[in-house]
Amino acid sequence: NHMHIDHIAIWTNQLEVMREFYITHFGAVSNDGYHNPAKKFRSYFLSFGTGPRLEIMQREGIPDNANDPAAQYIGLIHFAIAVQSREEVDSLTKSLRDAGFPVLDGPRQTGDGYYESVVADPEGNRIEITA
Repeated sequence: NHMHIDHIAIWTNQLEVMREFYITHFGAVSNDGYHNPAKKFRSYFLSFGTGPRLEIMQREGIPDNANDPAAQYIGLIHFAIAVQSREEVDSLTKSLRDAGFPVLDGPRQTGDGYYESVVADPEGNRIEITA
């Protein structure tokens, strides 16, 4: 199959905070950013070595999400970042917890064979850390 997911996009009210979060905690590499003054739009693409990129975007007038970010709901709910080992799941989860970010689940062994935790980024988006 020649198709693949190129990127996933997240609207944010804290563009630079979100950029630093993914660089600091997940080793993301950021591009220099894009700015369209006419539309008051800014964005960055964050790369993680292989796989899809994450686009973080900010523009005036985007409404806050009405859903509780810690709760589950219909629609796109998380993305997963793979690490090399169970130990790395544990250590990354601990460092995020110690830095004040919510750990919503795990780390735990799942019934379908993954070892994972679920953490929230600065705006409550769910990230699975999986091995």
